Amino acid sequence: MRRLGGGGAELIPQGRMAGPMPWVIAIMVAMTAIALAAGLSIGNAVSATRSEIEGGVTIQIVEPRLDARDRQARAVVTAVRALPGVRGLRVVPQAELDALIEPWLGTGIADATGSSIPVPALIDVRLDGPVSPERLALVERAARGVAPAARVDAQSNWLRPVFEAMVSLQVVAIALVALLTLALAAAVLLAARSALGANRDVIEIVHLLGGTDKQVARVFQRSIGFDAAGGGAVGLALALLVILALARRFEGLGAGLVDNGALVWRDWLLLALVPIFATLLAMVTARFTVLHALRKML
Repeated sequence: MRRLGGGGAELIPQGRMAGPMPWVIAIMVAMTAIALAAGLSIGNAVSATRSEIEGGVTIQIVEPRLDARDRQARAVVTAVRALPGVRGLRVVPQAELDALIEPWLGTGIADATGSSIPVPALIDVRLDGPVSPERLALVERAARGVAPAARVDAQSNWLRPVFEAMVSLQVVAIALVALLTLALAAAVLLAARSALGANRDVIEIVHLLGGTDKQVARVFQRSIGFDAAGGGAVGLALALLVILALARRFEGLGAGLVDNGALVWRDWLLLALVPIFATLLAMVTARFTVLHALRKML
C-alpha cells in the first residue's frame, strides 16, 4: 500500500456516503439544528418581550358610567404624568380596546337593556426603568388619589407565567441538543468499534509492516470525517427546510410574542456551525476510540 487506507487496499472498504453512518449523522444534525433553532427563537422572544414591558404599567379605570370614566381617566393622566421617572403615558383609544376584545366577545356586545357593555378605560404608562414594588405603589397611590376605581398592574406580572413556561421550553431544547450530541458521539463510537472488529486481520498485518496506531487511527478518522461532513451537510439542509417552513407558519399568526422570536444573523451562524461541530466531534471520537481499542487489541 502506498499509504494506509489508500492505493490498492483500504481498511474500511466502502464508498463515501455508503452504509448507515452518514445518514445517522444527517438525522442527528437535523434534529440538533431544529432543537437549537427552537431554543434560540424562544430566547429571542423572551428577551425582546421582557425588554419591551419591563417598564410598563397598566392602569384600568373600572367605572360603568361613561362620563365619570372619562373624567377619572383624564385626572389619572394628569396625576401620573407629574410623577418622577414617567417616560411616557398613553390613553388607549376605544377602537383599539374594541379590537382587543373582539376575538373573545365579538362586536356589537350589548346588555339586556340594549346598552353597550362598558369597557374599562386603559392607560399605558412607561417608566424609565424596571417596575419595582415601590414604584408600582407610587403610581397606584397617585392614580387612586383621583380615581378610586383605578386598578394598577405591572405588565411584567401578567406575562410572568408565560415567561417561566417559555424558559422551561428553552431548557428542554438545550437539554435535547446535549442529548443529541451524546447520541452522535455514541453512534460514531459504535461504528468505529464495528469497523475495527471487521478489519482486525488487516490491522494486524499493517502493524507487522511497520504501521503505527496513530496511522491506523488516522485512516478511521479520515473516513468517518468524510461521512460526517456529507451527512452533516444533508442534515443541515433538511433542518433549514423545516425551520423555514415553521417560520412561515408562525409568521401568519401575527402575534407580537411570536414575531419577537425571529432568528437573527447570529442565530443562523450558530446553525451553520452545527455540521462543522458534528464533523469535528465525529473525527475526535473516532480517533480516541480507535487508539483506545488498539491498545487493548494488540
